[in-house]
Amino acid sequence: RNDRGTQLQIVAPRLSEEIQIGDSLAINGCCLTVAALRGDKVAFDLLEETLQRTNLKALRPNDRVNLERALAADGRLGGHFVQGHVDCPARILVFKETGADWRLEVELPPEFARYVARKGSIALNGVSLTVADVSEKSFTVWIIPHTRTQTNLHTAQPGQLVNLEFDLIAKYLERMLDPHVVRPK
Repeated sequence: RNDRGTQLQIVAPRLSEEIQIGDSLAINGCCLTVAALRGDKVAFDLLEETLQRTNLKALRPNDRVNLERALAADGRLGGHFVQGHVDCPARILVFKETGADWRLEVELPPEFARYVARKGSIALNGVSLTVADVSEKSFTVWIIPHTRTQTNLHTAQPGQLVNLEFDLIAKYLERMLDPHVVRPK
């Protein structure tokens, strides 16, 4: 932070030669615009809105982040639609190894509970996952070994914040149907 705002700088040696100022990258699932390039370092300006709605404010030097380039128009979609528009951060409640897989239980903020369905899609730190179970106050996803090792979920711990992006289709459907829903008075 400085008098001109907050800037996030990451080291990305494999990407720094392929990207340009103005490109969009997702950092922990949050779509950010490249503001500066300095060798293998990439810098992003963070809005106050971004700091309030994401876990980026909790980052410390040398923390690992998930970094993903925008999907090219001719690219293959390997999960659900993830835009990089984080809805909220939420705390990890349980992260437990079960055989080769990992069970991850995350708190479910009540104002977003309507967007989470068993076998529906959700993004955690930008990682597209399937909801295995949902309760009033939390939801559970399972993490396969490949996802755990290739993302920053391998460092996940109870109490840690993860960025949540709820299913885009559910949000648009709610918006379209809302004028037609009769609510009790």
